[in-house]
Amino acid sequence: MVTEGRDQGTVVFPHAEHKFFVKADLEARARRRQRELVHEGVNQPVHVVMDQLRQRDERDENRTHAPMKPAANAEIIDTSNLTIAEVVDAMIHRVQGRNS
Repeated sequence: MVTEGRDQGTVVFPHAEHKFFVKADLEARARRRQRELVHEGVNQPVHVVMDQLRQRDERDENRTHAPMKPAANAEIIDTSNLTIAEVVDAMIHRVQGRNS
């Protein structure tokens, strides 16, 4: 089973065999989100998107219940400069026991 969410490895499935914490730097995330918004017909400057993401991160990282943080045994994958296919490939290699 594969699940995705901000508290999957720490709250929902704390005993999962494989855990990944996928992150990207704020600028990369803002560029990605801005592209999504443009596709939806919304035009926002990247600095506005960055501010919104920064505020959301602050709330999520500091909330009392299930704060956003990697599980102690999660493998962290920085996706800032990776494609979706490269992220999936990295996960597959790690699950299969190979380094990438």
